[in-house]
Order: sequence, then C-alpha cells, then structure tokens
Amino acid sequence: MNNEIAEKNKASVKAFFRALENENADEIANLFAIDGKHINPYASGLFPEGAEGREGIRNYWAPVFPNFAGMEFHIDELLAMEDPNKVYVQYKGIIKLRNEAGTYENDYYSTFKFNDSGLIDEYLEIFNPIVAARGFGLIDQIK
Repeated sequence: MNNEIAEKNKASVKAFFRALENENADEIANLFAIDGKHINPYASGLFPEGAEGREGIRNYWAPVFPNFAGMEFHIDELLAMEDPNKVYVQYKGIIKLRNEAGTYENDYYSTFKFNDSGLIDEYLEIFNPIVAARGFGLIDQIK
C-alpha cells in the first residue's frame, strides 16, 4: 500500500512539472489541497516568498508565464521518503527569456507533502538566490 501511495505521489510531482512546462496555472493549482502552501524560503527579498491556498497558488503562477518564452524542468532525482506522502525532487530549471535574451538556469531541490487524498499540502522550493538574481539582473538588490 505504501508503495502505491508513493508512486501516485511521484506521478503528481511529474504532473506538477508538466503543468509548469505547459504554462497551465489552473492545472498547477488543482494539484494542491484547498489550503495548500507553496514556500520559497530563499526568496531573498527579490522573489515572492510563496503562496497559500489553491487560489493563491493559481494567482502566483498565472502572471509568471507571460514573462518567459518557455520553461523546461529536468528531474535528476525523484524519491519518495519513508513517509510515502513526502517526496523529494532534485531538478534543473531552464527558462527561456523573452526577446531572445538567453536563458535563466538554476538547480533546485524541493519537497512535496501530500494529504491522504493525494493533493499537495506543501511544496517547498529551494533554489540558489544568487544565481536567480544574476539571471534577472537583480544582484544589487539582494537583501
């Protein structure tokens, strides 16, 4: 039973990244519990610290997509933890900037916590804020 739960939750993590690549904020939000959370602990005063609630998560992602010319996420590691409702993922994000301005790339580590219904209760996104600040020309604004 635990293995079935783990595999289902790992499939939901893959669906999350597909929804990002497809630029579908509704699909992303629908993977979350009504009171789910998206947490960016290293926002560094430059980026949003996250969002709460399904609607908040939809509103977090919807304005992001028009700023870019596409996103790709390459999963290096996807592991269910001892508790099958917790999943760890290591991945690389490759985000194409508009007007052929190049790409922003960063390495990420995230944890996903799922409820008993298989919806995301918490998504914690860890990225290198220095790389992000350089990528978006914000290095002088780090707090």
